[in-house]
Amino acid sequence: MSSETPAPEVASIATPTNLVLFTFLLFLVYIRLRPSTPTSLPKPPAPITFRTFTPHTLLPYNGTNNQPVYLSVRGRVFDVTPGRNFYGPGGPYENFAGRDASRGLACGSFDEEMLTKDLDAELDTLADLGGEEMEALRGWEERFEDKYLVVGKLVSVKGAEAEKGA
Repeated sequence: MSSETPAPEVASIATPTNLVLFTFLLFLVYIRLRPSTPTSLPKPPAPITFRTFTPHTLLPYNGTNNQPVYLSVRGRVFDVTPGRNFYGPGGPYENFAGRDASRGLACGSFDEEMLTKDLDAELDTLADLGGEEMEALRGWEERFEDKYLVVGKLVSVKGAEAEKGA
């Protein structure tokens, strides 16, 4: 009889359970350390350049056909697109969009007769307005200055021709 004792069995770590756990651990490390995808910033709005408008060139900026909404107050053109609900199509001030709104705002009237009908005529000088009306217009102008960008100036058609010739 031999007195050989069997060699102790060495436990293998390569069991199917351990391989699954090790694979899962590698996956978690990969998820944790993988490079993140860069966040994309939203596209900035198109740059707005200051330009000279005539009543004809201002008129298309009334909010229709996905156009911005501009209006003029005392010769300055404001981009009121952020207030499209008020100044754009269907809004209470929509008749001022793409137009000189000075007289209507000064008089507190949204009527069509407050708008200049002849787009080739000289701009309204507002000379016939009283002190209260001019004060109301200054209030509106300050409100627009606080809320909206000035994107240009409004000149008469004759004034635009004079500027081109200069």
